[in-house]
Amino acid sequence: MTDLAQAAFAASLADFQAAALNIASDAIVTPALPLAMPDRNLFLKAECLQPLGSFKIRAAANAIGNATKAQLANGVVTASAGNFGQGIAQAAMARGLAVKVFVPETSAKIKIDALRNMGAEVELVTFADLWQIIMTRETGANGFFIHPVAELAVVMGNGSIGLEIAAQVPDVDTIVVPFGGGGLISGIALAMRALGRRVRIVACEIESATPLSAAKRAGKPVEVARGQSWIDGIGSTGVLPDMWPLLDQLVDDVIVVSHDQAAEALRMLATRAHLVAEGAGAVALAAALHPSLAGRNVVAVISGGNIDAGVYGKILQGQPV
Repeated sequence: MTDLAQAAFAASLADFQAAALNIASDAIVTPALPLAMPDRNLFLKAECLQPLGSFKIRAAANAIGNATKAQLANGVVTASAGNFGQGIAQAAMARGLAVKVFVPETSAKIKIDALRNMGAEVELVTFADLWQIIMTRETGANGFFIHPVAELAVVMGNGSIGLEIAAQVPDVDTIVVPFGGGGLISGIALAMRALGRRVRIVACEIESATPLSAAKRAGKPVEVARGQSWIDGIGSTGVLPDMWPLLDQLVDDVIVVSHDQAAEALRMLATRAHLVAEGAGAVALAAALHPSLAGRNVVAVISGGNIDAGVYGKILQGQPV
């Protein structure tokens, strides 16, 4: 078992409560909004309503809040498709720290522009180069590197969502979470365990990249192809080895969603829930509507709302992207 997994499994309820207090000035308690369905009780955990439009502010704020002054002396560096970078930028700049973010060149323009407007130094890289940084933590840049996924403080910050879900939907029996790198779903699952709650934890992926599904079938991380997609917040070429012991034990099932299902869910979020969501959040709703979850009390984590305006408009109008 990895050092990260050992530390994460050892975390207590008091540790998660401390993380929630640590981020209280950076993140809000988001609502769990009911969405009427005929065959299941469904709630939307609206992380798209966070100040930066993403749950990532929780992880970022907790990671920076747990770093020492010496570690932060030269600022912070991270690698992100956009949302985690924004969270790091927001939390760092609120504390007077410089920020550099390595961002894949395929990221939504809204995310890249937001980072630059916040004052972060942005370096665009290929997805392959970004994955190399995530795997090795080597950036060649000055500053304290905060990993966007495989960081105990990141997992703990994300766990604050689990504490909120337990309080807002006491009878929840299934939580559906988008799978990007595993920090979000691991944090929520561990928080529910710390609360002594037995809840089914379901990951969801988009059909163009299914690393967790493949790893679950193989019993270990394997490399998968990553196809083109308008959904940029999830979908990598593999499961991080540091995260695998957590995902192996904590995730009960994986639901793979098609692009058509994700697009329909995005429209449903807009028209029925009045929420602007990005692709990863739409994948969560699409998975929460899967026939296998009928009769359950389901919470779908709508992870973010930062979507390119042009893409969003096309999908709302039913046009190809």
